[in-house]
Amino acid sequence: MSHPRALPYLFFSEMWERFGYYLMIGVFTLYLKDVKTGYGMTEAESADLYGTFIALVFLTPFLGGLLADRYFGYRKSIIGGGLMMAAGYCLMAIHNTAMLYTSMTLVIVGNGFFKPNISTLLGNVYSTPQFKAQKDEGYNIFYMGINLGAFICNFFGAALYIMLGWGYAFIAAGIGMLVGVVVFIIGTKHYKAFDIKKGVGKDDMSISRIVLLILLPSVTAGILGWLLPGSLFGSDSTDAFIFACIPVLYFYGSLYFKAEASEKRPIAALLAIFAVVILFWAVFKQNGSALTTWADRYTNRSLEGTTAKVFDKLSLAQTIPYKKDSVALYDQQFRLQKENGVILKEFNYHPYFRNLAEVQKPDEGSSVKVWATNLSQSINPGWVILLTPLIVALFTWMRQRNREPSTATKIAWGLFISGLSALVMVAAVYASNNGAEKASLWWLVAGYGVITVGELFLSPMGLSIVSKLSPPRITSLMMGGWFLSTSIGNKLSGVLATMWDQYEHKANYFWLNFALLMAAAAMCFAMLKWLNGILEGKR
Repeated sequence: MSHPRALPYLFFSEMWERFGYYLMIGVFTLYLKDVKTGYGMTEAESADLYGTFIALVFLTPFLGGLLADRYFGYRKSIIGGGLMMAAGYCLMAIHNTAMLYTSMTLVIVGNGFFKPNISTLLGNVYSTPQFKAQKDEGYNIFYMGINLGAFICNFFGAALYIMLGWGYAFIAAGIGMLVGVVVFIIGTKHYKAFDIKKGVGKDDMSISRIVLLILLPSVTAGILGWLLPGSLFGSDSTDAFIFACIPVLYFYGSLYFKAEASEKRPIAALLAIFAVVILFWAVFKQNGSALTTWADRYTNRSLEGTTAKVFDKLSLAQTIPYKKDSVALYDQQFRLQKENGVILKEFNYHPYFRNLAEVQKPDEGSSVKVWATNLSQSINPGWVILLTPLIVALFTWMRQRNREPSTATKIAWGLFISGLSALVMVAAVYASNNGAEKASLWWLVAGYGVITVGELFLSPMGLSIVSKLSPPRITSLMMGGWFLSTSIGNKLSGVLATMWDQYEHKANYFWLNFALLMAAAAMCFAMLKWLNGILEGKR
């Protein structure tokens, strides 16, 4: 069956938006840890800021969805949000702490307007009788657009920061976002009719009450969490984030209690799913922190022969000189050590050589070529591009035989399969003698491959189930709730990543990830009968 003509425009708009976002994220922690032209942060410091940043990026869709539903409409919100993100990416090119936080704020607010509303607009397009049965499939295809952008961006990012510096990579992210806005504007006629503002219902809180009762308390609680002496949850930023979430969580809980009788069960189902998938995002979003560290420090990235020449020609390879205990090479280090806030400079050879077998180390004074670390973040979207057609074909085949699992069942299996990816990384730790030796790249490829299957069962299905179950008057607001759960999971991913150096045996770190995902899967399977009953009632 054919799909709506709006799909290609929304597909490519999202593709270019994700090109910009994942290009920025792909180099973000590497930039923060770079002591020569970055900010010289430690692993824990960069992981904490990264977790807070991506958490806030996915927290603002709550407000962006609300404002689009009631006041601005979806198209204006998407365009405005895209322009703010483009400005934010470009401003990251200015190496200044105040400008860094300004640019992060623009990305956080811009994503709040862009992300929930383009997903909601797609759901509206598929809500017509002609296309309703293809909604899950439509979201799978749309999700492949997200990952196509996420796949290609890292090659541009690597080439630009190697040849020209970090700033040019951030500017390329901004240009990609602008292209996405242009594509969206060109396709306006195909979804203009589906851009319907819901307005304010008789039982809805006014925007002034939301500001007074939710946003202001949220900001106040966040400041209180930051100012509390010590840290309750590991860092001041984590305390601030958790405290700030409390009024927002209260708001979503109040939606259930104030809803009409016919809306209570669907809202309850969505809130339950939001809670369960937090643990998925907590593990999955470690791709920009702990798994980037694994690629950078523990994975054999060396290039030889023709492969080295090709990567070098494409500016995707870095040259690391080898001269043991040389003070002169200090500027080429990528990180500092700190104890109690005091910088301890490292004067020995580059960290890449520390767990490289003696027979693999180059001669004194020579160098080794390695592929750029951020390229590892293209493995997951590469798997998505390869596996999406297969997953779509599988569910289409099952649907034709009336055996397709429900959307909730797909999410439950997604959690379970994702948990298995942690076992792959446990095996990688043992294969590399707990990081004493470089691990093969294929461990990382396999780990990402397994979690990608789980992701394809879960992430696009989450967008689909929100579109199916949400009361029409708060669809985009509930889409914001999906991203709120993503936000909390993202912050938790940063919290987990700050613990990386605390685990002497890295297998225990991945065992923790496995336990979290298995617990989430168990909870979701336990709720399946109830969830499926609610979905059946919405058909």
